[in-house]
Amino acid sequence: MKKFDFKAVDWKSVAKEYFIITLGLILVAIGIEYFYAPNNLAAGGVSGLGIVVNHFVPFLTPSVFCFFVNVLLFILAFFLIGGDFGIKTLYGTYGLIFIMWFIEKFLNPTALTNDLMLASIFGPAIIAFGMALSFNANASTGGTDIIAKLLNKYTTFNIGISLIIIDILVTLSAAIVFGLDTGFYAFLCVILNGFLIDRFIAMFNKTKQVTVISDRNEEISKFIIETLDRKCTYFKGASANSGESKEIIYAIVKQKELNKLKDFIDEVDEKAFITIGQVDEVRGSGFPKLEGV
Repeated sequence: MKKFDFKAVDWKSVAKEYFIITLGLILVAIGIEYFYAPNNLAAGGVSGLGIVVNHFVPFLTPSVFCFFVNVLLFILAFFLIGGDFGIKTLYGTYGLIFIMWFIEKFLNPTALTNDLMLASIFGPAIIAFGMALSFNANASTGGTDIIAKLLNKYTTFNIGISLIIIDILVTLSAAIVFGLDTGFYAFLCVILNGFLIDRFIAMFNKTKQVTVISDRNEEISKFIIETLDRKCTYFKGASANSGESKEIIYAIVKQKELNKLKDFIDEVDEKAFITIGQVDEVRGSGFPKLEGV
């Protein structure tokens, strides 16, 4: 068996990732404990179901309910779909449960607002921001993700549809238990949460496609590869005016790297022709697929 090389791990990057995940989990827990639970907003997911169950079994708080349900789900998933969850999924799932439990046990949370409309706006905003932070560090909070994967394996529903079905069933239970008004607000939370997660993730991962036509291609491509730690590609082209052959540089860079690249190009070739475009999604080397998205 190959030994794990501790020296090869970039522990600074690992610590940064887990700090971001933890910050995200804290925000999610705040949204649940201070906006959703006190206002009976069972806005989908295992935590939403926990809010409904807590109404009938007061000692079974949302965090305790989530703990036992997730244990059961992980066991079922291990035997039915395999145990490939990843350390970050386990950390995200039980880290969130621990933070929720800590808030319930020691901080005695009460609603920051009793206005259902305000709770249905600020709750999803805080939770979506926290989930986007965690997803951006490739962590997942388990729960309904696992249920969706089980449904996907044993039914014709894909994972996206499965998640929608689960959330609808939970919000319907909220409408039955807490009344139609509360149920409608819970459903509003589900819609806003899904919309805002996508927006926040896009905000965190702004990427630009850059094409450069220059006589200093070698220096520019070297800067992209060595300084920005990105890859670039040469396309063959020719000037429509002169017929002169040209190599065109194509690269994808993060928003924060773009200014560095533009400044460098201005230094080495003021006559370089540059086009910059927005990219909605990037997958591949240097741009990993986000978990839970």
